[in-house]
Amino acid sequence: MSRMFLAAVSTLAALAVATPAQAQGTGESVNQLIIYGDDACPPSTADQITVCARKDESERYRIPEALRQSDDPANESWTNRVIAYETVGDTGIQSCSPTGAGGWTGCLGEFIDNAYAERDTDASVRFSQLIEEERARRLAAIDAEAEETQSRVEEAEREYFERQQAEAQAASNDETGTPEEELPSPE
Repeated sequence: MSRMFLAAVSTLAALAVATPAQAQGTGESVNQLIIYGDDACPPSTADQITVCARKDESERYRIPEALRQSDDPANESWTNRVIAYETVGDTGIQSCSPTGAGGWTGCLGEFIDNAYAERDTDASVRFSQLIEEERARRLAAIDAEAEETQSRVEEAEREYFERQQAEAQAASNDETGTPEEELPSPE
């Protein structure tokens, strides 16, 4: 009994220590906030992206939008009821019905269509989109800084090459004995 307990404890300890690849950080953390009215959004830091979704001040103390709707059948519209009655007899291939040959074949397409429709009509905050916009803004700043640094480097290189050419020309003039300035003509 004690060996089984010891084996179970050691297995749990090993699992707790092991970190899956998904749980390992990417070096930046994301702080997702919902800000109401004219509240200030805390600024992002170098190691943390702060993304704020702004909602109206009137939404501050309301029930969240996702919890406002009821799935009670009494709240269903007549249009949806009629559509449900129209699809009662659908069976067969691509119908997503348990009856009929191949009725299950339409289920995946229906699930995918429903998921996309739900995502497109969802009025909730899309944090992934806000995070991508913040990353794009940071990359644009990095690109602008890199472009500025590149132009400074190119300017310094140009000045360096001009200085080398001037020194080489001065050295060649000294070797040939040619004076750098023209002497006045004798009278």
